[in-house]
Amino acid sequence: MATNNAPALGFHSKIERNVTLLLVLSLLVVTIGGIVEIAPLFWLQNTIEKVTGMRPYSPLELAGRNIYIREGCYVCHSQMIRPFRDEVERYGHYSLAAESMFDHPFQWGSKRTGPDLARVGGKYSNDWHVQHLTNPRDVVPESIMPPYAFLAKNEIDPSTIAAHLKTLTVVGVPYTQEDIDNAAADMAAQANPDADSTGLMARYPKANVGAFDGNPAKLTEMDALVAYLQVLGTLVDFSAYKPEENER
Repeated sequence: MATNNAPALGFHSKIERNVTLLLVLSLLVVTIGGIVEIAPLFWLQNTIEKVTGMRPYSPLELAGRNIYIREGCYVCHSQMIRPFRDEVERYGHYSLAAESMFDHPFQWGSKRTGPDLARVGGKYSNDWHVQHLTNPRDVVPESIMPPYAFLAKNEIDPSTIAAHLKTLTVVGVPYTQEDIDNAAADMAAQANPDADSTGLMARYPKANVGAFDGNPAKLTEMDALVAYLQVLGTLVDFSAYKPEENER
């Protein structure tokens, strides 16, 4: 057995002792591996499976996402349910790539100080979210999350959101010119249950409409953040989702 392996070991020893040969062969292996991994992507129109229901964020949800990132919520809360039994039983259906297709940047991760939020939409009422953000320990006594009561005092200027939608079209988010032109009106309408939300619902199906912070007379950062949280994980209809068909 030792005699049969001797030639192979001797050749391997020569490679290890020759720096130039080792470098050339290492580059060759990495190049072949890279080609195998990357080349097929040039023949695929899309690497993300298509699922029914996904849409870009509404202007108010997008503003809420910006606040979520600004305040560092992603540091303690991931938005990616891994396909493990314990995670699926606790949080719900594992996350699909399509659910993050309009996220720039995405909120994936597995480090959690707090629970994963990929399926938090509709799990709690607007009032619960407002109270949780105002003083987390009022609803979760063991929480170590800092309070964000100031969000209810910070008003949002709707006139600035159209530029953000326009910018996102550059990276492929399919906002139309109609979406951009109506961005300010849609933002205000979503946070006011008395407003005409017909156009908003046509452009953004399943959008939650209401006075998220409890005060429809004022558009605040609290409105935006709660609207964002309430849409997470609610767009895809998993009862009709069939992974086998999407993979073909």
